This record gives sequence, structure tokens and C-alpha cells, in this order.
Amino acid sequence: MMSDLVLPPSFKTETTGIMIVDHGSRRVESNRRHEEFVVEWQTRYRFRIVEPAHMEFAEPSIRSGFEACVADGATTIVIAPYFLWPGNHWDRDIPALAAEASAHHPAVPYLVTAPLGPHRLLMDIVQERIQYCLSHAVGASPECELCSQTGRCKLR
Repeated sequence: MMSDLVLPPSFKTETTGIMIVDHGSRRVESNRRHEEFVVEWQTRYRFRIVEPAHMEFAEPSIRSGFEACVADGATTIVIAPYFLWPGNHWDRDIPALAAEASAHHPAVPYLVTAPLGPHRLLMDIVQERIQYCLSHAVGASPECELCSQTGRCKLR
């Protein structure tokens, strides 16, 4: 299982900075949710240096996230795109923004990871979401946090 992987000895959780990057949104609520997710991820996986970043439309940007990681003592930075599939942002935009951010710190290597999909656990997440929403639509479950008071989760 992937979560059982251990970092090679040359990479220490104390000095490996993790930046989880989403697209960014003009909606403050969307950006806030991403930033909360990153805090929860850090708590669960116990890396010391973890920063949220948005590719565009919002701060913190990839550049400011990179700067924050270095300021916190990162000697290597891992940039994890919170995107489902490979596309232009993963192929072109995030690597370009990362290269620009790293230019001020040539001694700090970085890596842009693969996006989330395809990953077998995404199928489980889709199945769980479908089951829960259908259960709510027939009155067997309360609305989830995302749909709460939106009126979206119902059969039409």
C-alpha cells in the first residue's frame, strides 16, 4: 500500500517541505477549504513543513508557499498538485511556477508529483459519495457538509 512507503534516508520529514497546490478560486470559501484540508493532512502525516498553495487567483501562491517552506528550513520541496488528471496545469503551468519560485533558492531541489488520478482509491471515493447522496435523497441520511443547506442533494 502506498501509505506504507517510507522516505529514503536522505529525505527527512523535518527538512522536506510539502506544498499541496490546488487551482485556486475567486471563491474565498473554496480556497479556505483547500487550506483546511492541508492543515488536516499535515496533522495526519506529521510532516513539519507543509504549506497550502494556489496555482492562481489566490494567495498563498506557489512562490509564497515555496518561500515559506524554505523559511521554515526545507532543504527539499515536494509540490503535490491537488488535481485529478494530468493536463496543462500539471504539464506546463505548475512546473513553470515552481521553477520561477525556486530560482531564488538554487540549492533547494524540488519535485512536482503526479496528480491524484488515476488512483484506485478514487473509485472508492466516487462510490462512497454516490451511496451517501442517494441515501440522503431518500431521507435515510442527513445532508453532507458540502451540500448542507444548498438544496443540491435531491432527486429532481
